[in-house]
Formats: sequence, C-alpha cells, structure tokens
Amino acid sequence: MMPGWSGTRRILCVRLDNMGDVVMTTPAMRALKQTFRASITLLASRSGVKAAEHVPEIDETIAYAAPWMKLPLPTRPADDLEMVALLANRHFDAAVIFTVYSQSALPAALLCYLAGIPLRLAHCRENPYHLLTDWVAETEPNDHIRHEVRRQLDLVAKVGAFTDDERMSWRVTAEDRLRAAMKAAEAGLDPSRPCLVVHPGATAPSRRYSPQRFGEAALALSRRFDCSIAVTGDGSERALADEVARRAGPQARSLAGLLSLGEFAGLMSMSPVLVSSNTGAVHIAAAIGTPVVDLYALTNPQHTPWRVPNRVLSRDVPCRNCYKSTCPQGHMRCLDVPVEDVVAAAAELWNAHEPRVLRAAA
Repeated sequence: MMPGWSGTRRILCVRLDNMGDVVMTTPAMRALKQTFRASITLLASRSGVKAAEHVPEIDETIAYAAPWMKLPLPTRPADDLEMVALLANRHFDAAVIFTVYSQSALPAALLCYLAGIPLRLAHCRENPYHLLTDWVAETEPNDHIRHEVRRQLDLVAKVGAFTDDERMSWRVTAEDRLRAAMKAAEAGLDPSRPCLVVHPGATAPSRRYSPQRFGEAALALSRRFDCSIAVTGDGSERALADEVARRAGPQARSLAGLLSLGEFAGLMSMSPVLVSSNTGAVHIAAAIGTPVVDLYALTNPQHTPWRVPNRVLSRDVPCRNCYKSTCPQGHMRCLDVPVEDVVAAAAELWNAHEPRVLRAAA
C-alpha cells in the first residue's frame, strides 16, 4: 500500500465520460472500497450518475459537465469554480481519476488539486509534477492495449487496492424485473415466450449496425426459437427501434423510451441473449450476466464484453481504431457483418444458456 493511502476513508472517483465507462470502472471502485473500507463518491456526467444509482459500491454521486469533455453546449467558468468549492467542502481524503488512454487526466487533476484533495491518482502521459501525488505512466496504445476494466484495476493496484471479484457491478431488483415484464406485456409481448432483447442504438453513428440487418436477424431468431423480440432504446431512438421492430416481424415490439434504466436492466436479465451495437447496454448486460452478441465497430479496441459469454462480430479493416464518432471513410465496413453470422452467434449463446420467460419476474 502506498504511503498515505492506508488512512483514506473518503474517496472521490472521477469518471466523466459515458454510462458504459462508469460500469467498466465498477471493479476498480470495488477494490478501493474493500481495501480502504472507504465511502465512494462518484463525480460523473449526468448519464454516468444515472448508472451509479444501480451500483452498490457507490455511496454518493456528483453530476458535473466538465468543459474538457464532449458536451452539446459550452459551460461557464463560474460552474467550474463552484465545483472546486463544492469538492473542497466535502473534505475528501483522495481522488482517483479514471480515463481512457486517449483522454488526459490533467484537467481533472487540476480540479482536485484546487479543491485541496491531498491524494490524487491517475494515468498520465507526461510528468504531472504536483498535480498528481501518485501516477502511472501512460503506455497505451503504443506498447499494449488493455481492456478498460483491466486498465482501471491496474491503476488502483498502484496504491495497493485489490479485489478478488473482478466482475462488473449492477444491481437488478425484483421490482425492476416485475415492472419490465408488465411494460413488455402492455406493449404486446407474449409473457409465455422467451424474450430476446435487441438494442440497435449507440451514441456514435459509427457504432450502429444496420437497422435493416438488425431486423432481419431478429426475425430469423424469432422464428428459430419461437420467441418474442423486445427492441430497446431511449426516447431519442424511437424511430430507429420502431424500424427494427417492424422488420423483425409480428412477434417484435419497440420499447424505446418506455423503460427506466433499472427496468431496462431488469428486462435484459430475463433475456437469454442481448444482441446489440457496441454501447452501454453491452456492459450492463455483462454486469448482470446476460450473454451478449456485440456488433463491434472497430473504432476502438478496449471495450468488448467483460467476463460474460459473448460473441464479438466485426470485419477487420485497415482503418480500424479510428476513434471517430462518424466513419471518416463513409463506408462503415468494419460493421459489414452478414445477418447469418449474427443469427449463428446468438443461437450458439442461446443454446448454451438457460431460456427464461418474462413471467419469471413475478
């Protein structure tokens, strides 16, 4: 254990990007909580805070729109000064800043330094001098690339934090399952049939598999397994989900915008398989143990499903690992995956996994 860290009891975990990134950081937060017997406060984006409500390792959350992250609108410097004051008033013992390797930890490190947090840990590509008290030299992607979960576990190991349970964390309640089953039935899904969840959306257009192919694959699976198809998404994805459901045939319904985040996880916990674009849904499914067919755009390599039965489908291309939200080549060939490959992957996972039906929630 690093000097000074043994007495930490109030730890601020900084994870300012997306919901899926928060979920992939949960094993590292568990390691901090168990090792130091600490309370964990998460500083996160609004979507990250929503995920944290379902993670038992997180005791409190603070929402923050950081100006160095991708935001729809600019922020005001006064907001950042208010955040410094808020953090200073909380008297944290330590801050751990979690980033992907393409992000700099230094802006968040400065925020925590100005807030007077005495211990500050992060990956860093350059010498941070006094902004960080403890740091791990950034070697990705030149030397190697780790899974995002492993990256963050390695970071907290620097200060002596470990856990014997490296699974991701997400709590699904009986109420989540019951309410999900009720809403699925209200939408017209047969509660006596197994229900396959299909999640076609993703925040980045470059990570979205073709809705036509999603629908064709779902239709083939509904016929093969005599199952219902629940097409999920948030309210902004209704048109996409409606199109996929229409193509998936009479046993499919769109639930986009109808489920809370907890109900969404509850629905996935009753599905034999999730078929999804690579987005936060994949990581929630992995956290709750639902097998995943991941239509994985090769925009970045480190976010595959973690410790759950899965099939990752893509097509190798010279332009892989572009890190772009929109395909710079305009062709999205890395997602040119035949429908029959999707069906075969889902069928293989289905046959190895105990089928469940929606009425199991009652």
